[in-house]
Amino acid sequence: MPLVAGIDSSTQSCKVLICDAESGRIVRSASSPHPDGTEVAPHAWWEALSSTIEQAGGVDDVDAISVGAQQHGMVCLDDAGEVVRDALLWNDTRSAAAAAQLVDELGGAAQWAEQIGVVPVAAITATKLRWLADHEPRNADATAAVCLPHDWLTWRLSGSGDIADLRTDRSDASGTGYYSASSDTYRFEILELALRGRRPSVPSVLGPRESAGHARAGAVLGAGAGDNAAAALGLGAEPGDCVVSLGTSGVVSAVGTAAAHDPDGIVAGFADATGRQLPLVCTLNGAPVLASVAAMLGVDFDEFDRLALSAPAGAEGLLLIPYFEGERSPNLPEARGALHGVTTRNLTSANIARAAVEGLLCSMAYCTGKIADQGVGVDRITLVGGGARSEAVRRIAPAVLGAGVEVPTPAEYVALGAARQAAWVLSGGVEPPSWSLAGMTSYQADPTPDLFERYRDAQQLTLR
Repeated sequence: MPLVAGIDSSTQSCKVLICDAESGRIVRSASSPHPDGTEVAPHAWWEALSSTIEQAGGVDDVDAISVGAQQHGMVCLDDAGEVVRDALLWNDTRSAAAAAQLVDELGGAAQWAEQIGVVPVAAITATKLRWLADHEPRNADATAAVCLPHDWLTWRLSGSGDIADLRTDRSDASGTGYYSASSDTYRFEILELALRGRRPSVPSVLGPRESAGHARAGAVLGAGAGDNAAAALGLGAEPGDCVVSLGTSGVVSAVGTAAAHDPDGIVAGFADATGRQLPLVCTLNGAPVLASVAAMLGVDFDEFDRLALSAPAGAEGLLLIPYFEGERSPNLPEARGALHGVTTRNLTSANIARAAVEGLLCSMAYCTGKIADQGVGVDRITLVGGGARSEAVRRIAPAVLGAGVEVPTPAEYVALGAARQAAWVLSGGVEPPSWSLAGMTSYQADPTPDLFERYRDAQQLTLR
């Protein structure tokens, strides 16, 4: 029985799944935490990965390995392959001013959308490189190669010390700000723009079933993927499938064949892990909105769900704008959450709980609408993430999103997608192996378009 390993090196932790290459059945698994913070030494990821592999029983019997990881993180290496400085992660916002500079220097958001498919915000790698050039010029001068977390971990697994051996995939490259998913090419002039004339080397971009070499133990290495693309692969997402993830943030992505070019910068034109496109919208506010409201009401999650489901659709006019931490989609970093339509009759715990669920889901509906505006069909919605564990979210989501919703059994889908990619590389097939998902539950409800219209009206007040 051939075995494959899928790795998820996320912001919070490292997960390893060892799977049967033919069926996807998980044979063994383990996880280890990562350090907190938005600036992390890459060697901490390597130590966590090494420890997690050991806890999972090692990989000596594994035939192929792939790495999925957090996107955008800036890893700078010198010409000897040593790390120049701690990596800046996607959630490090010190490069917000640099993002605004870069948008202007290329001629505005529409130019970025047309040429790259991504309008820079602080999360994007190019903005972090500009920050490096302006604030740490010696480190910028010492940077001979720049890569992403999954690229660096794959390279370390290979045992190579040569930066010429760095490899990446389309999905992660498309989140750098200097790679176009529509043309599948690096834009080196934009890399130089970001670094004020410097041009370090970047990883070679592999196709979805190409090998990145071999691990020191002999296993074939897959190209790897960014976390959202790996999750879509783990879920078996096909064209027309939309994945709504309610984690710390809210993420909506949809597999399609046309690259996104959104001049508003809300939809990022990312690639997926199969050779297609993965237009994506990310919000700052996800499941913590529900946790905050539950804490305010003084109830646990089960009681929160009961309260929300006991209230009528629309919460008797109560409406929550869930911008608790500002917002990224739309870009309103100084915005705050707001409760609209309060009366002496509707201000009840049940209505507040319902409004929290509906407000969060309306934010996701806004994102799915923006993806649809890019010409990407949304035929099926899959709901995942910690927020999908809420019974109220699962039952209310079809009404707010206007379509049936499928909720799979909770699993580590990034690591599972990485494992599926490893199995694909091992098989050499034209398509990835067909792995079935267990425990998919479908939810239906009558649509409530008037609720979303009220949400948009209230949202406009925030935009002013």
